[in-house]
Amino acid sequence: MQMDFTSLLTSFIPSWNSVYLLLGFFGYLVISGSVLPGKVVAGANLADGTRLYYCCNGLISLLLLVGLLLVGAWMDLVSLTAISDRGLELLSTTLFFSVIVTLLLYVAGCKSKTKSASLKPHITGNIIDDMWFGIQLNPNFLGVDLKFFFVRAGMMGWLLINLSVLAKAIQDANLSQSMILYQLFCLVIRCHHHCFDVIIYIMDYFFYEEYMTSTWDIIAERLGFMLVFGDLVWIPFTFSIQGWWLLSNKVELPTAAIVANCFVFLIGYLVFRGANKQKHDFKKNPKALIWGQPPKVIGGKLLGSCIKREPNLGNSKALQLPWRSVTGTILQLTLWNQLSGSIFLSYISSDFADMA
Repeated sequence: MQMDFTSLLTSFIPSWNSVYLLLGFFGYLVISGSVLPGKVVAGANLADGTRLYYCCNGLISLLLLVGLLLVGAWMDLVSLTAISDRGLELLSTTLFFSVIVTLLLYVAGCKSKTKSASLKPHITGNIIDDMWFGIQLNPNFLGVDLKFFFVRAGMMGWLLINLSVLAKAIQDANLSQSMILYQLFCLVIRCHHHCFDVIIYIMDYFFYEEYMTSTWDIIAERLGFMLVFGDLVWIPFTFSIQGWWLLSNKVELPTAAIVANCFVFLIGYLVFRGANKQKHDFKKNPKALIWGQPPKVIGGKLLGSCIKREPNLGNSKALQLPWRSVTGTILQLTLWNQLSGSIFLSYISSDFADMA
């Protein structure tokens, strides 16, 4: 038991290989985000009347990355199990990176003298509060908008972890129907509105990447440890827990359970997609028709006449059900996203109350 615990702790120690993997991933995202074509989307109007513009080329960047990895694996240049072989190393490495980035953001924010809405420092004097929530709204590094960049990195990182876990299952001859279902559900599950809220579609996220430019994270949240950690650590590493579980525990579901999971997932997605489009259209144009009629609003800010008031929050629980059910267990580990999601729902509900 002592040896197992020691081995577990040792597996968290970062290695240079994990550092190279992480920095190589970020380097690819910087280059691909700068050179690949994509739709340029105008962000929300800021307090000083300015607005940022985002190049939404995440989908082509993701597809190119997966293609390069497959070609590299075919040529024996890269290992598709590199991530799954170093899962805990990468977790601790990414956590350390998040802390370092937070410290740099704090120092840069405190030294900033700019008056622009994006970079104007918001310092409360409480160092914990300032580091957690951030000081600047839209900090950038070498022309890269860090907030948008970290969200993209987290979503792609989640997919890469899942694909590496899948490759590991195939390599170990441990591929189950539950693993296949989990991969399919996660391929179409995404995080939206906030770094803690699981909704629908990784691929969908990048196909509709411009929708992210109208979310609360982008238009209102300052960039601090909360968002950096949420994007780079929380999303990819905690939302992939079910995959890690299935890698060590082969689960075969009955046909009825498979059909039920797929049905719940499909209904949940259809409701979400329609509702999320309504919300995005409303944020871009408050006079946009909803159900063919002028929108009903709550407090002038919250859309109340959509499919469901803030469907991203309530609908997420239905979408999480098939994603968790493929593990065939009620183990708290596999229910982590449901538990964390419930905590977040109680947190965000107070924001809606204030808006109303």
